[in-house]
Amino acid sequence: MRLSRRTLLSSLAGSALAVGAAAGTGPAAQALAAPADAATADAAPGPAARALARLLPRHADQVTFRALAPAAGRDRFRVSGGAGRILVEGSTPAVQLTGFHWYARHVARAHISWAGEQTALPATLPPVPAPLTRTADVTHRFAFNDTNDGYTGPFHDWAYWERELDVLALHGYNDVLVYLGADTVYHRTFLEHGYDDAELRAWIPGPAHQPWWLLQNMSGFGGPVSSQLLEERAELARRVVARLRELGMNPVLPGYFGTVPPGFADREPGARVVPQGTWGGFARPDWLDPRTDAFDRVAETFYRVQEELLGAAPMYKMDLLHEGGTPGDVPVGEAARAVEAALRAAHPEALWSILGWQNNPQRAIIEAVDRSKLFIVDGLSDHYPSVTDREKTWLDTPYAFGSIWNFGGHTVMGANTPDWATLYEKWRTKEGSALDGIALMPEGADNNPAAFALFSDLPWTEGPLDLGDWFRQWPRYRYGGDDAHAAQAWDVLRRTAYGTTRADSWSEGADGLFGARPDLHALTASYWSPTQLRYDAAEFARALPALLAVTPALRTSSAYRYDLMDVARQVLSNRSRLLLPALRAAYEAKDEKEFARLTGEWLRDLGLLERVVATDRGHLVGRWIADARSWGDTAQDKDRLEYDALSLLTVWGPRRSAEEGHLRDYANREWSGLVGGLYTLRWRTYFTTLSAALSTGGAPVPVDWYALEDQWLRTHPPFATEPRGDIVKVAVEVSRALGL
Repeated sequence: MRLSRRTLLSSLAGSALAVGAAAGTGPAAQALAAPADAATADAAPGPAARALARLLPRHADQVTFRALAPAAGRDRFRVSGGAGRILVEGSTPAVQLTGFHWYARHVARAHISWAGEQTALPATLPPVPAPLTRTADVTHRFAFNDTNDGYTGPFHDWAYWERELDVLALHGYNDVLVYLGADTVYHRTFLEHGYDDAELRAWIPGPAHQPWWLLQNMSGFGGPVSSQLLEERAELARRVVARLRELGMNPVLPGYFGTVPPGFADREPGARVVPQGTWGGFARPDWLDPRTDAFDRVAETFYRVQEELLGAAPMYKMDLLHEGGTPGDVPVGEAARAVEAALRAAHPEALWSILGWQNNPQRAIIEAVDRSKLFIVDGLSDHYPSVTDREKTWLDTPYAFGSIWNFGGHTVMGANTPDWATLYEKWRTKEGSALDGIALMPEGADNNPAAFALFSDLPWTEGPLDLGDWFRQWPRYRYGGDDAHAAQAWDVLRRTAYGTTRADSWSEGADGLFGARPDLHALTASYWSPTQLRYDAAEFARALPALLAVTPALRTSSAYRYDLMDVARQVLSNRSRLLLPALRAAYEAKDEKEFARLTGEWLRDLGLLERVVATDRGHLVGRWIADARSWGDTAQDKDRLEYDALSLLTVWGPRRSAEEGHLRDYANREWSGLVGGLYTLRWRTYFTTLSAALSTGGAPVPVDWYALEDQWLRTHPPFATEPRGDIVKVAVEVSRALGL
C-alpha cells in the first residue's frame, strides 16, 4: 500500500538532509565534509550496503563495499574476495551495486531485474576466481522516457520507487529522469504570477496524463487534481531525489521553457504568448516568448521553487517546440538562447538535456546554444537505417545512444539487439565520436527484462558485445543454472523477437490484434504500430515447449515464471495475426459454419490469454486501478483518479482525441482485466453483429465503439488485485491448445 501522509512526512527530515548535502549546506553537508572516525565508519553501513540489505538480506553481511576513484573521469568497479567475504569497490554507491550485480550474475548465477529475479544463492557466497573489473566507456547512463510516469505507473508508492532505483543502480544507471513533483512546482510557480489555487489545479492534468502536459502537448484532462494529491506527490518526489543522491546518481529534472496557463498575457506585464494549436485533438498550452522579461521572471520563480522543493540537479530536460509546436514569429535560435540563459542564471553548470526524436532538436536550437552543455538523448539510434552520422546531424553535440523498444507500454517481447551490439561500439569508437552515453527510453518500463539487461551492459562490456555469447549466458543466471532446454528457448528468442533490426524502420515489435478495436481488416491495435510481425511466428512458438521442458529445479524463481508467462502471452498474441485473416475470408465467403468455428477459436484464445496474464502481478489492470484509487481522499477523487489511469490505457482522452487524434488503444496492453474485460466485450459485440449480418444477408449493425469503451471505463466490474493461477499449468494448456 501507499505510505500514509504521516509516514511520508516523518521520512522527509532525512530527505531534506540529503538535499542540503547535495547543495553543500546544512548539517548533512557538514557531516559529509567532516572526517569520520574509522570505527564508526566501519560500523555504519553505507548506501550500497543498505541497498543490498533490502535486496538480499540473508547475504548482505558477506559483502563489503568501498570507494574506488574513477579512472580518467569514468566510473569503475572491482570485485574480489573469498567465499563469504566479497569485496566490492566502486566509484559511487550505485556503481558498487553495479559491480555486485556483475559478480552475482557471472559468478553466483543470480539476477535481479524489474521483471522477475533469481536469488536462490548458496548460504555462503562463492569466491571470486579472479578480480572482476569494469570501467564504463561513457559518462552518462540515462534512464526513462518522458512518458514513463504515465505509461509505467503514475500512482506508484515509495516501496515501488525504492526498489526501482535499486534495480537501476544494479544495472549501472547514473542519470534518472524525474517528472514526479513537477506538478507542484508549476502550481507554486504560477500562484506567484496571478493565478489562484483552483484555476491551477484545473489546468494540471491527472497524474497519468501529466507527461504530455510537461511536454506542452495538452492540459487539464483527468483533473482537477486535489491539493492533497499535489502535497503527497511532492513528498514522494523529495524522497526519490534524495535516494538518488544518496546512491550517487543524478536526478534529471524538467526545466522551464515557456509553458503557461490560459490567459497569462492578461496577468503578467509585458508577457507575449504564442498559441500552440493542437496535438492529438487536444488544445496545447500557450508558449511564453522566451525573449521577454516576463519569461525571465517566470523562469526565475520556477527554478527557485523547484530547488526549494527538490534541490538542484546537474541536468535539466527540456524539449522546445516538441512534436508540432510552433514558434510563430519568434526566431527559434533566439528563443533557445533565452531558455538557456534562464537555466544558466539558476544553474550555471547544468546540462540541458533534449530528446532526439523526429525533427527534435531543431538545428537552429543546436546552432544557438552552448553545445558543450547540451546533451541529446537519441530516441532513434535503433529505429531508422538513415540515422548514420549524429556528429554531422547534431554538430558534434554530445549524445547518448538510445532505444525506445516499446511505445505506450505495449506488452511485446523483443528488441533490435543486433543494432545495439553493432552500432553502439561502431559509433562510440569512430574518429571524432560525440557519443558519451546510453539512454534507456522505452515509453513504458518494467518489461522486456532481457532487453533491459542487454542494453544496460553496453557501456560495461569490453569491446563489441557478442550476442551469441550474451544469450547463452542469460538463462544461466536468469534461472540459476545450466539447462539445455532453457538454452534452446533463448536461442529461439535471440533469433526471432530479439533478432530484429532497424532495416525495416521499426524499433518496436508489432502489438497483438486481440487489443485492437474490432475490424476484420485490422493490422494493428495502436495506430502507429508495425502492421506485421517482424519475425517468424512459428519459429518463435518453439520457445514455449522448450521453456516448459526446463528442469523443475530451475522453475521456482519469479524470473522463470515471468518469462514463461511472457512467452505464452506472446505466442497467443501472435496467433491473433494468423486467425484474423481466416475470419475475414470466412465472412467474405459467407461461410457461417466456418465463421462460427473461428470466432469460437478467437474467443477461446482470448480466454487463455486472460488466464496467462492473470498469473503475474504486473499484468493486472486491477492493480493499476487500485494504485490510482489509493491516492484519493474522497470517493469523488478516487473515481477521478481511476478514470485518469484507465482512460490512458484505452480511449486515452475524449472522443476527438481518441478518434481524430488516433490516440485510442495507443497504450493497449495484454493485461488481465483488459483482455477478459474490454477486449473480449468488443470482439463479442463485433462477432454478434457479423453473425447476424450473415444470417440475414444484410449489413452489420454499426457500433459506436467510443461510447462502448467509455461506458466500460465507468461501469466495469471489480478486477483482481492479486495474481491467480499457476503459470506452468496454464502454459501447458496453451501449448496443447495450439498444438505446439
